Amino acid sequence: MKKKKNIMWYDYLWIASVLYLLLGFFNILFAWLGLLCFFIPLIMAIAAGNKAYCNRYCGRGQFFELIGGRFGLSRRRDVPKWMKSKIFRYGFLTFFFAMFFLMLWNTYLVFAGVQGLRQVVTLLWTFRLPWRWAYHGTLFHPGVAQFAFGFYSVMLTSTLIGLITMVLFKPRSWCVYCPMGTMTQLICRAKTGTKGRQKGDK
Repeated sequence: MKKKKNIMWYDYLWIASVLYLLLGFFNILFAWLGLLCFFIPLIMAIAAGNKAYCNRYCGRGQFFELIGGRFGLSRRRDVPKWMKSKIFRYGFLTFFFAMFFLMLWNTYLVFAGVQGLRQVVTLLWTFRLPWRWAYHGTLFHPGVAQFAFGFYSVMLTSTLIGLITMVLFKPRSWCVYCPMGTMTQLICRAKTGTKGRQKGDK
């Protein structure tokens, strides 16, 4: 008889991922909270030398597992070998960083007064979606909102890509080539000399 899994508090972190997208939809400044998803995995990998965040605490991975696995929206096919390759994963990481630094550059231009605030969320780094209802001005500098628009674009785009690969392959296929997962894997390898296991490889 199959043993029932004990439900822990961190099994519900997928709620935080969904809530993040909903809050950013109505108020773009909530996008700043997404920085937690950047710094916490790196800090944990540096401190512990493992991928505990990716394997246990990643709300996005849990969300894909939930809707792709439990709700049956995934085809559950193996991830292609080329998607697991170093060339693809490091290439995607490089591209991701390029887009991230472009976002930072646009934020700098707004802070420096070179350009005005662009109230636009860019989906897949190409399609511009007007997001004017999500920002009505605050006491903060417009550059703060510019960063939020750019960062929300990154988070929304990566979620969409994850959903697409979730449907085509296994539920947590995103975990195989996730930029944060790749970075934490590199950190673990540097600290322990091992690759670190990712749930998406199952």
